[in-house]
Amino acid sequence: MANTKSAIKRIRRISKQTKVNKSRKSKFRTSLKKMNSLISKKDKKQALVYLPKLNSELMKVAKTGIIKKKNASRHVSRITRKINSL
Repeated sequence: MANTKSAIKRIRRISKQTKVNKSRKSKFRTSLKKMNSLISKKDKKQALVYLPKLNSELMKVAKTGIIKKKNASRHVSRITRKINSL
């Protein structure tokens, strides 16, 4: 266990940040699942409407370091390709 004042403060801060990161990651995964369900329903119109929101969500998560930027770009690219193929 932490035995200095600064280490105790860091533990407190890390636990708060972990909660924030988990919620952001959950939101990101939920939005991906929603988009995949729209694609599986072959609802191109709704998918195109939802795409900018998903893109924004992915870039926010990438910016904060929860996922890497290239990972987010890869998700957007693959989803865009799937939508175009509908």
